[in-house]
Amino acid sequence: MLYTPESALPTGRTIELRHVFTHPFADEHTMDMGLQHDSEKLAPVEDFYVINKGEKKDLIETLEAVEWQGQSNRGKGYSSTYKAQRMGDHVLVIHPAPYYEAGEGIYIQQITKTIVNVAGAPSDWDAELGLKAEIVPLVKPYSIWEGSTFTGIVKSNGRPVPYAEIEVEYLNHAVDLEKNAMGPGFVEAPQDSFSTLGIKADGNGKFTFGLPRAGWWGFCALGVGSDTSYKGKELSQDAVIWVQAKEMR
Repeated sequence: MLYTPESALPTGRTIELRHVFTHPFADEHTMDMGLQHDSEKLAPVEDFYVINKGEKKDLIETLEAVEWQGQSNRGKGYSSTYKAQRMGDHVLVIHPAPYYEAGEGIYIQQITKTIVNVAGAPSDWDAELGLKAEIVPLVKPYSIWEGSTFTGIVKSNGRPVPYAEIEVEYLNHAVDLEKNAMGPGFVEAPQDSFSTLGIKADGNGKFTFGLPRAGWWGFCALGVGSDTSYKGKELSQDAVIWVQAKEMR
């Protein structure tokens, strides 16, 4: 998660951000960001920056370690603040350190984008950053009505990834920024497959998904990155993008 409460800001202001590794629908387990298999010390975030009107600004020094309280446990994540003052799109990107998933014996690295807009003027929302793992939006990810659709292209180093496997999850809990915690859930899944929805891109790496409910939705393209190993173990380098749908009243 690269979370902030609102993606479409009427005017510029300083925003709160939270960086947490969890399954946001079920919230059954909060993972320690940067967990390694060969050390008790967590590896630090590799990169965190923002792009606005083509200008890149390093934000890694703004990260502060936090303990995040999920529904069943606490996990180590980060908080930060960012001055989203200038008009246009602010493309926030975080490269967390690979996380060791002991149950599978592999590392997971989820290169994540969240786009915040100020004053409705578009600028960078569809920029292709050439990331090792990336979802490039074809729909403004901050101006979507619930019941509409989101379309993106899965890419690796600028090249489409055919038939990429994509997991989709709804942020199914209120987020308490003051307590660094997940609140109660909104909806119940009728069966486990509804917690993490599975779709696939087409032969050109393109996918479309309908957003049935207002709120934040995360799209994660699995194992599409060009790096496939880390510290002698398999690495799933994933591309994540967060989009926010709004209720139409």
